Amino acid sequence: MSTDTPGIDPLEALRAPRDPACDVFLTGPVFLDIIFTGLDSAPVRGTESWARGMGSSPGGVANMATALARLGLRTALAAAFGDDHYGEYCWDALEQGEGIDLSMSHTVPGWHSPVTVSMAYEGERTMVSHGHEAPAPAPVAGTGSRAGATGAAGAAGASTGATAPVFPQCPPRARAAVASLAPGRSEPWVATAARDGALVFGDVGWDETGRWDLDALPDLAHCEAFLPNAEEAMRYTRTDCPRAAAHALAERVPLAVVTLGAEGAYAVDGRTGTAAAVPAIEVEALDPTGAGDVFVAGFVTGTLADWPLADRLAFAGLTAALSVQEFGGSLSAPGWAEIAAWWQLIRTCDRQDPAALERYAFLDDLLPTTARAWPLRRAVPTIGFRQ
Repeated sequence: MSTDTPGIDPLEALRAPRDPACDVFLTGPVFLDIIFTGLDSAPVRGTESWARGMGSSPGGVANMATALARLGLRTALAAAFGDDHYGEYCWDALEQGEGIDLSMSHTVPGWHSPVTVSMAYEGERTMVSHGHEAPAPAPVAGTGSRAGATGAAGAAGASTGATAPVFPQCPPRARAAVASLAPGRSEPWVATAARDGALVFGDVGWDETGRWDLDALPDLAHCEAFLPNAEEAMRYTRTDCPRAAAHALAERVPLAVVTLGAEGAYAVDGRTGTAAAVPAIEVEALDPTGAGDVFVAGFVTGTLADWPLADRLAFAGLTAALSVQEFGGSLSAPGWAEIAAWWQLIRTCDRQDPAALERYAFLDDLLPTTARAWPLRRAVPTIGFRQ
């Protein structure tokens, strides 16, 4: 369960009676993540390694769904869930624990949940995953359910693999949608969502084809924002500088956001030519799993709230930095309680750079005047213990 501060709605001043009930829609595979932390080094062949920390939590698309929900956005997820204990745990954690709308999701009888084991060490992670293609659910009238009934998401067809998303033909009307772009793949729901007024935020993974061709990402044409990392951005644009890559991408999409790892992030608004750069916050990273998803969620929040571009980048970087200090991809996502506690702490620390503090002054208008003390202890992300 999130330790979120109740009553903070970043879109409160913008909401109107005829607005969509859903703020953000997304679809994709949900994994059970098992995370080992506190490893001194990478596992060595032929030996046994002991980790000082371990947890489990919903992963895959659940990382971003949880991050969005914890930031106060009304989030809807279309996904397939196994009918095993892993699937039940993930469903309960997302629906009951995080308040995510799963009415477009469905349970697949006899299908086991995809699983990822993540090992965090030296500020990086190594993952091993296993899963099978989710079979198409039988057409059943009504909304999605844990009993296998299928709503719009299930009726559209099966996943194309354990790591492929559910393809809803008719996504719910939403302010925004997050799409995972892949070479040579077009998802019909993306065009539908954009046509219905949703701002589409596209992320992307490593191009296994090695072509790095933007024209091979057909759904990029429907995106409001494209958020690759520096290496991906440079390869797609044939540039040798992340900032040059961002400007080149801004010729193809209204908002180009390039994450720079330890150097922060850089963004270009293609409509106005405005550019913004924000340095990263230095933290001791426990587990970087899901940090990229949390960054996207923070940027989506700031965009929907109509913040200045630099504030969006700063907020996205802050939420990502807070997430890597906890383990577990989805359950490490910060809520407003963590953000408020950090802001209260950082302003009382000695020798803070005034310019750095000013960068986050916009938080004053969002956060309560008092906050719980830092650090906050969150619920332990694991299966088997009652809380």
